[in-house]
Amino acid sequence: MPTVIRREKKPSSETEARREIFRAVGWQVQVRAGVWSPPTDVYETEEAYVVRVEIAGMKEDDFEIAVESNYVSIRGSRPDIPERRAYQQMEIRFGKFETTVGLPEAIDLDEVTAQYELGFLTVHLPKLRPNHIKIQEK
Repeated sequence: MPTVIRREKKPSSETEARREIFRAVGWQVQVRAGVWSPPTDVYETEEAYVVRVEIAGMKEDDFEIAVESNYVSIRGSRPDIPERRAYQQMEIRFGKFETTVGLPEAIDLDEVTAQYELGFLTVHLPKLRPNHIKIQEK
């Protein structure tokens, strides 16, 4: 099916004209600097919640992982190559990113671990187990 370009009004600037072209061909282009969210999977095992983020081109020290209330946030900034290019297609995002995931129950903050390997950041958030206190008989 051919792409239909509707022109309701003329673009007021060259930048607007470029945005209209990008929308028409379906490119995901970040025209303004902003925060984007990388693809993120969240799953639960019997012992933990696991957050897996696909974010290639980073180093372990480039991530900031924070647990606040019932949320875990993963932030960072993926650098772009500094050379100028004339893109034919642009889908790989760069710059600041953040993903935040809600946690359904308390986690053991002392046991949280994270590993970055082969372009995936995996955060293990062990579930908090209740302490059972034995009552001593006299």
